[in-house]
Amino acid sequence: MTQPICRTATLDEIGLMLDWAAAEGWNPGLADAPAFHAAAPGGFFVAEVDSQPVAAISVVNHSPQVAFLGLYICLPEYRGRGIGYALWTHALTHAGARTVGLDGVPAQEANYAKSGFVLAGRTRRFEGSLAPCDTSPTLATAADLDVIGHLDRAANGYDRAAFLAEWTAQSDSRKTVVLRTSRGVTGFATARLCRDGCKIGPIVAPTTEEALTLARQGASALNRTSVIIDTPDAPSGLGQSLQVLGFEESFATARMYRGTPPSPGPTLQAIATMELG
Repeated sequence: MTQPICRTATLDEIGLMLDWAAAEGWNPGLADAPAFHAAAPGGFFVAEVDSQPVAAISVVNHSPQVAFLGLYICLPEYRGRGIGYALWTHALTHAGARTVGLDGVPAQEANYAKSGFVLAGRTRRFEGSLAPCDTSPTLATAADLDVIGHLDRAANGYDRAAFLAEWTAQSDSRKTVVLRTSRGVTGFATARLCRDGCKIGPIVAPTTEEALTLARQGASALNRTSVIIDTPDAPSGLGQSLQVLGFEESFATARMYRGTPPSPGPTLQAIATMELG
């Protein structure tokens, strides 16, 4: 077999990676490729065989301390040949000494553990319907970006300024809403249209009630009621409140880290994506 060539992916190839992810049932956003590329143009990789990409992975360096791994896919006909693992090894060097996180399917936990990843928790996906907002959504503005970054850093335990700048920008398929009070902006959420339905994340809010308010606002901003929300596994977190509202858990992943994990705060109600954390 021709040895694979591992290299950085182009923007078009990030789109291809997301097409592969959709075929695997991962349901990416309609405009994820440009947002991912703008956040970390050097963080996406492909393995090429006979001039054709056959495997993919992302290792996005969010900060000097933390990176996140995702989109690890090898085309079925090329599996079992060591191509995926060669790309995995190549891409992880991009993180340097950073802690690396991932959301992996539980069936692969043992394999990730062989590469030094340790289970830190679970991410649970809930799907259901939200009642429409009683008031118009409060959309974020460019002037809110600094406080959004501060809130996100407190919620996740690390900085990811480049990602947030692109992710929270308003577009036809992605809307960011905020909780604007007399104390200023105290929470935010981003909703985006996906290949199937609407995902909302991150949701950063002081309470689960306020998180639900943000989720309703985000859905309303895109004229949707049926939504998908990925929550950290917590006994009294947003996931429990969603289940009370009739949401059903459809999927779960293992949140794992290689290196010292960040310390999320209590305001992290839902993650942004399972691909970038």
